[in-house]
Amino acid sequence: AAELEYESVLCVKPDVNVYRIPPRTSNRGYRASDWKLDHPDWTGRLRVTSKGKTAYIKLEDKVSGELFAQAPIDQYPGIAVETVADSSRYFVIRIQDGTGRSAFIGIGFTDRGDAFDFNVSLQDHFKWVKQETEISKESQEADTRPKLDLGFKEGQTIKLNIGNMTSKKGGAAKPRVSGSGGLSLLPPPPGGKIAVPPIPPPSSTAIANHVTPPPVQKSSNASSADILLDLDAPSSASKAPVSATADLWGDFSTASSAVPNQAPQQSNWVQF
Repeated sequence: AAELEYESVLCVKPDVNVYRIPPRTSNRGYRASDWKLDHPDWTGRLRVTSKGKTAYIKLEDKVSGELFAQAPIDQYPGIAVETVADSSRYFVIRIQDGTGRSAFIGIGFTDRGDAFDFNVSLQDHFKWVKQETEISKESQEADTRPKLDLGFKEGQTIKLNIGNMTSKKGGAAKPRVSGSGGLSLLPPPPGGKIAVPPIPPPSSTAIANHVTPPPVQKSSNASSADILLDLDAPSSASKAPVSATADLWGDFSTASSAVPNQAPQQSNWVQF
C-alpha cells in the first residue's frame, strides 16, 4: 500500500535560509536572536510534500534541485517542527538522513507571508490526516456492530391502510358537475324572471302601404276603445281623399309636373 501512494506538493518557497543553531541548554524555547541571522550557513529552495499521512520538508538547490536535507514530519505541532519564541519567520526542524541520524537546524524566511504559507500548509495536511483517521475509526466500529435484519421473515406480511381510496375496481366514481368549457355554472336566482313588455302588432293598413298613417286628433272625451278603432280604420277617420293615401307611388310620377317648366337647353349632342 505504501508503494501505491503518490507524493503531492503542498508548498514551494524559492528563498529560505538555513542556520546552525547551538544546543538548547534549558527547557525554554528557541530564540532566533541567538543565531547569526546576517550570515546564513546555506541558502536554497524549500518544498513541502506529502506521501500518505507523512509530510516532508525538503531543502533543495535553486538551480539543480539537488536535495540538501530532508525532515519527515509525523505530527504538527511536534518535535519535528518548532517555532521560535521571538519571531514568526523562523523555525527549528529536525532533519534525518537515510541511515537514521538526525540533527536540528534553523530555517528562516525573508518575507513574513512565506512563513505564514509554510505554517498553513502543514496545518491543513495534518487536519486532513485527523479527519481520515476519525472516518476510518468510525467505519471499523460500524463493521464490528451487529447488523439489523430488516427483511421479511417467511410468511410475514404487512397491511397498508390508505385513506379515501376504494380497494375494489369499478367503484362508484364521484359525480362531477361541470358546464361548458369545464366550468361549473351557478343556478339562476329565485324569482329572477323579467317580464318583457309586449310589442303591439302593426296595423294592417301600415303593412299594406308601408307608410305609418298620420295621427288623428280626438276629443278628450274619447275612450281608449275608440282610439284603437281609429287605428284600424285610418282611411275613414282622415278627411284626406282616398286617392292621395292609396296611391303613394303615384306622387313620384306626378312630381315632375309640379316643377315649373324650364326652358330647354341647347345641346351639341346629336339625338339618334
